[in-house]
Amino acid sequence: MTERPPGAPVEPHALPAEAVAAALDVDPAIGLAAQEVERRRRSHGRNELRRHPARPLLGILFDQFKSLITALLGAAALLSAAFAHWTEAAAITAVIAINALIGFVTEWRAVRSMEALRSLTVQHARVRRGGAVAEVPAGDLVPGDVILLEGGDVVSADLRLIEASKLQCDESVLTGESLPVGKRIDAMPAATALAERAGMAYQGTAVTRGSGAGIVVATGMASELGRIAALVEQAEPERTPLERRIEVLSRQLVWLTLVLAAVIAGTGIVAGKPVLLMLETAIALAVAAVPEGLPMVTTLVLARGMWRMARRNALIERLSAVETLGATTVILTDKTGTLTENRMSATRLHLPSGDHAVGATADPPPFPDGTPGRRALEVAVLCNNAGLSESGEATGDPTEVALLRLAARFGLDRAPAVARWPELREDAFDSDQKMMATVHARDGGYLYAVKGAPESVLAKATAVAAPDGDHAMTEDERAQWRARASVLADGGLRVLALASKRATGADEPAYAGLTLLGLVGLEDPPRGDVAPAIAACKAAGIRVVMVTGDHAGTADRIAAHVGLSSSDSLPAMDGGGLDALGALDALSAGERSDLMRRAVFARVSPAQKLDLIRLFQEAGEIVAMTGDGVNDAPALQKADIGVAMGKRGSQVAREAADMVLRDDAFASIVAAVEHGRVIFANLRKFLVYLLSCNLSEILVIGIAALASMPLPLLPLQILYLNLVTDVFPAFALGAGEGEGDVMARPPRSPREQVLGRRQWVAIAGHAAALTAATLTGFALAVWWLGMPVEDAVTVSFVTLALGQLWHVFNMRDRGSALLANEVTRNPYVWAALALCLALVGVAVYLPPLAAILALAPPSAAAAGLALGLSLVPLLLGQIVKGACRR
Repeated sequence: MTERPPGAPVEPHALPAEAVAAALDVDPAIGLAAQEVERRRRSHGRNELRRHPARPLLGILFDQFKSLITALLGAAALLSAAFAHWTEAAAITAVIAINALIGFVTEWRAVRSMEALRSLTVQHARVRRGGAVAEVPAGDLVPGDVILLEGGDVVSADLRLIEASKLQCDESVLTGESLPVGKRIDAMPAATALAERAGMAYQGTAVTRGSGAGIVVATGMASELGRIAALVEQAEPERTPLERRIEVLSRQLVWLTLVLAAVIAGTGIVAGKPVLLMLETAIALAVAAVPEGLPMVTTLVLARGMWRMARRNALIERLSAVETLGATTVILTDKTGTLTENRMSATRLHLPSGDHAVGATADPPPFPDGTPGRRALEVAVLCNNAGLSESGEATGDPTEVALLRLAARFGLDRAPAVARWPELREDAFDSDQKMMATVHARDGGYLYAVKGAPESVLAKATAVAAPDGDHAMTEDERAQWRARASVLADGGLRVLALASKRATGADEPAYAGLTLLGLVGLEDPPRGDVAPAIAACKAAGIRVVMVTGDHAGTADRIAAHVGLSSSDSLPAMDGGGLDALGALDALSAGERSDLMRRAVFARVSPAQKLDLIRLFQEAGEIVAMTGDGVNDAPALQKADIGVAMGKRGSQVAREAADMVLRDDAFASIVAAVEHGRVIFANLRKFLVYLLSCNLSEILVIGIAALASMPLPLLPLQILYLNLVTDVFPAFALGAGEGEGDVMARPPRSPREQVLGRRQWVAIAGHAAALTAATLTGFALAVWWLGMPVEDAVTVSFVTLALGQLWHVFNMRDRGSALLANEVTRNPYVWAALALCLALVGVAVYLPPLAAILALAPPSAAAAGLALGLSLVPLLLGQIVKGACRR
């Protein structure tokens, strides 16, 4: 736990403001002197949260060489150099360098993109220093600074308030509570919970109403925000499934290569073949077995996905996060600011004459003057400090803005009402009384306008307004109104009661003898694009679970509104219910199943969010966590994919996330899921393509060696094929747009490998066809066309090169049409084929390159033989595809 700065009170909320000022040696009316500010900054450091240090360039470059594939290529290069095969050694080294360069550039661009987002905003604060008010960067604040606050400010450090005039703060990013919290300067008991410390304002929270001033008591990592940031550092990041799978695949390839090379080389040496020849064969096998394009193409495909998502307002920090989001089976989402707009709207107006639902239809007719409805709306606009311009721009507390909008729907604006009833004074909202009153005068009479919590207003009300005249409130009526308020509250609404009284003076008790006018139900509306996004998730087989710090009733209502839960869903479970269950490790299988069936968890703490993520992960799910608040940051770090909001999100949340939504749109997550699924399908396609090509090269070399045949392919020729006929078509497959029904399919199993049994069977079958065509071409060139072995190698080279190029069309889905499918519609495939055909021609017909590769221009008969045999694997593949489709 981070300690408070030396000299700062340990529990500032429990001390009078004067005592805090004395402890920090500051006069609140003057502030700190410039020299003292510099001294304290040297002592306490800058007011900044500790960021994860940016990955150094050398670290990014070094990571590119950690691949086992790269290690095996390096061993092949060293072995070539040891036997003075300098051209081969140089070529293999060049491949390693190219792979590393591409990976380095793409990862570096990703890091720079995230740093650009983090530096989009620089906060400032108004401080009182040396008797003058100045605006300074928030990072320059020190303990003892006196900060001035106004509505709309973001609090830049932890403050002990010394002034508070109708001050309220939105602390949802810290506590998860969506409603603004009233502030005052009174000291509180030392044991007061964080969310109830009315005399404090905390870093990262927003001032929604009023004005005030406070003394800085903690900055940077010593603030409450910094304490939660420290939790992020304790939550170890999870390696993504793609990273784990690629590592497994790489290990398998390395062991396969080593075993084959050892068996073939050992068999040849035992049989009396020259050691040098067998070592050369082993090098050729190593080069053939390793798909040199795998790291390069994987990086390029994921990088392209990252850049495409950036254009969709989703910024990816780690390349593999693009694919992992496509594998997501569960999305745990915050409510406030993620599913909702983080602003209040009045949806119900309950009057003595009946209930009025204020929907999105045409404006209702105005209430006549003097009716309970008109009087209730007058109180709503008079007992109000918010502003609403003619253009619809609002300022002030979201709840009061919602009341102004409600009255405007009924044709009543604040300005005419205040002109009719000028305000004399205000009794500010008091958290103990839970009411607010304003006093107005006109023609010698006085109107007291009151709004507040229903239980508080009903306790003070002695009369009820009615269409036929006010009458005394009976106890039965009081109970009925309480029941009505409970019904609205159970529906997830925040409920306010409106009341008034007429008086002969302006100094009467504001809350005595009130006449109840009605109830208003307010809700934080869901974002307009959330319901379709959740529906798309359900269609894709992805569960969406709300995990919020708000009330269970409110959370349940929002969940039902956006389609997250249904009538047969289990009710929300709150943090108390989770605590009652005990430790996660001690839960029975039935209790775990019950938890995982729930759609809403309310009033949960940051630690409980971590437990819920672990619960799903231990069940084999791949978990994405969305959020914007500081309290979401540890969970964002722990999840397989953390998704933070870029606009409303706190700095800590963005630091912890793998993906940042710059438009804060939940729908962008669905787009990312769709794109991630396409990328996985593309990864699988180009892996099958690459590995079948490489396996064919292994079989060509291995069978020739075991059969005591001359090598049909030389190491440099294999390397050229891998970089030409592998990389470009593979990248073209990886850049495909995918099929249109990708979001209509259920998510693949989290335990499903990138290459399953069906894919390995396909790899073996395609490789066998390519091998048979190549060896047949080599044999026919020698025995039928009578070509020297050195020239026959050209036939096997061209046969395999062209066969691998046509083989790209075998990568279409089994259920797709022969001519119109995702491969034939991919323009990158045709471009890759054109380029690769030209490069094969250059290798054969350009003398300098042909000399290096030991190739010779083939005769017409040899070229025809190679072309004809190269089409055989394609024809066999299409026959099998057609049979499978039928």
